[in-house]
Amino acid sequence: MRSTWGHLRLGIALAAGKWAGVLSRWLRRGDGTSMPGLVARRIDPHVLTRLVADSGVPVIVVTGSNGKTTTGRMLTALLRAEGLDAQSNASGANLVQGVTTLAVEAADLRGRLSADVLVAEVDEGTLRQVVPELAPRVVLTLDLFRDQLDRFGELHAVSDALEASVRALSPDAVWISNADDPLLAYLAPERTERRVTFGLELDRSTDRITSAADSIRCPRCGTDLVYDRVYLSHLGAYACPACGLHRPSLDVAVTALELVGIAETRLTVRLPASELVLRIPQAGVHVAYDVAAALAVMVGLGIAPEHAAVALAEVRPAFGRLEVAQAGNRRIVLGFVKNPTSYNTTLHALASSDEPKQLLIAASNTPVDGEDFAWLWDVDFGVAAGLLERVTVSGTRADELANRLKYAGVDLRSLAVVTDRRRALDLALAGIPPGGQLTILAGYTPMLELRALMYERGWVGRLREA
Repeated sequence: MRSTWGHLRLGIALAAGKWAGVLSRWLRRGDGTSMPGLVARRIDPHVLTRLVADSGVPVIVVTGSNGKTTTGRMLTALLRAEGLDAQSNASGANLVQGVTTLAVEAADLRGRLSADVLVAEVDEGTLRQVVPELAPRVVLTLDLFRDQLDRFGELHAVSDALEASVRALSPDAVWISNADDPLLAYLAPERTERRVTFGLELDRSTDRITSAADSIRCPRCGTDLVYDRVYLSHLGAYACPACGLHRPSLDVAVTALELVGIAETRLTVRLPASELVLRIPQAGVHVAYDVAAALAVMVGLGIAPEHAAVALAEVRPAFGRLEVAQAGNRRIVLGFVKNPTSYNTTLHALASSDEPKQLLIAASNTPVDGEDFAWLWDVDFGVAAGLLERVTVSGTRADELANRLKYAGVDLRSLAVVTDRRRALDLALAGIPPGGQLTILAGYTPMLELRALMYERGWVGRLREA
């Protein structure tokens, strides 16, 4: 039981947090996705534990390097389709203040949660702090890729932190893991109960091992893995020729996959008790992984996804995930890219539809984005270099981007360097003919800046609506 002071402090924290969100949106200082949690935690540092861990409302944590926002949106749609009130931080505010905002906005002023389930996207660097406060019923680990080395450290440091979080879960919690990722597949090997695996089981490779691949050595003995199929970077069907380690069997498997330009993915998914044929209004091999992950959570919860086909057919790209906007008589495709794998996946998806031709690319070295940009040399810009007619480069690292594009074979005569985001957007759009398309590839901060300009001009909705 909470003390009288505990009740009062919680109520004050909730009221202040909710008002902070309203004020943030009214003043257009953000979309209220982080400020409510930040303010509430200042007043009551234990607000998340009081609201969630003590309430008994089940929490599903979605974490990993890539795919968190899209998978969280898909999972929320699946849960709602089966009659559950699922609430999520779908805008991608996944640090501790964003996760706290999710709980603050789902609660009334007495601290009672109205949701049947919370779907919490959690940044992998925040996981160890947030998991004890949430006491999750399910933890979904999507993948581990090199990402912001100056912030997260080496990949094995991230996997060690993730393993510690998994081992700290309660015995009745469910762990959902991507069996196609060698590092994830063999984390916490002693935890064999209440574990669900997912991955792809296709009759062909959809990618190849390149310099951008991360986990290509056996996590047990360090020998180079041998791949029977490569699906995305280092994800695939693998085995170690030295110690015999191999990909675990899949509880949820994508068995057929067809990409239709940048507009649609068609796939067949095998579940333990059924098979689903789905059409998703998003494109890419990564989308297949996101679908499989969301369905694996349903399996882990013991909920039959009877309305999955209808629910997933309505889940359109989240903000910045090849989000399409109409700018008068021109079209903009906005792609959020933050590491070699997200870049390469996006470029290959675009190239499959003979795009991009007109490109605006932006990167910034803020603490949020990461300050080390050496990974740019692992991005396969060459796949798009031959398609490009005009390129505008922007952001605080525009010079480094321009240099990288030069070595990828982009004609310097087609390249313009404009550090200011507003001027860069205007210049890039000025070269687009009526009916034409501008593709934007941007890191987190410049993506938000460019999207804010697009919102200002009425081309996109707020982040909370995307």
